[in-house]
Amino acid sequence: MVIKMETIRKKLSPKELLLMFWAFFKIGAFTLGGGFAMIPLMKVEMVDKQKWIKEEEFLDIIAITQSAPGAVAINSSIYIGYELAGFLGSCIATLGTVLPSFLIILFIVLFYTDISSNTYVRKAFRGIYPAIVVLIMSAAVNLRKAAFKHTYGIIISACALIALLVFDIHPIIVIIVAGLTGFFIHEKGAQDDLGGNK
Repeated sequence: MVIKMETIRKKLSPKELLLMFWAFFKIGAFTLGGGFAMIPLMKVEMVDKQKWIKEEEFLDIIAITQSAPGAVAINSSIYIGYELAGFLGSCIATLGTVLPSFLIILFIVLFYTDISSNTYVRKAFRGIYPAIVVLIMSAAVNLRKAAFKHTYGIIISACALIALLVFDIHPIIVIIVAGLTGFFIHEKGAQDDLGGNK
């Protein structure tokens, strides 16, 4: 069953809401390495499989939600859930995303001593770590379309990379400076357009 685009922000049936919850639950259950590692799974589920949103819309959503405070995974779930079914959709999508993590962490806390000393668990995580790096890289590749629409996007990315890796500048400062740079570039472009139309 697929929720059609015509149902966006409309009242969905209990079956459709359950489908939405299950989709976000699967994403939350199989994401390791943080919110950015969740982006490829979200794209496959929301864009490719369910076709709830278009790829360009998905990239815009990721760009918006990662610019807002908070975890990108939760922000994205809230945004997409709202686009599909309003406030109730946001609540269901968010619950589906966070519930697996909550249950798994609760389980780990209860049995931490036994799990941490388990040889098989430690060996499994040695294989998981490289996969997490690849998932994050995949998210970066998917975001390149939104980030590099203009030449200045490439320049800002290069400057941000140098600031982080070479000068060890705090990420918050890099985000603020990049945001202000983008704002002034767009502002200047808008003024030039107005000047050209006179």
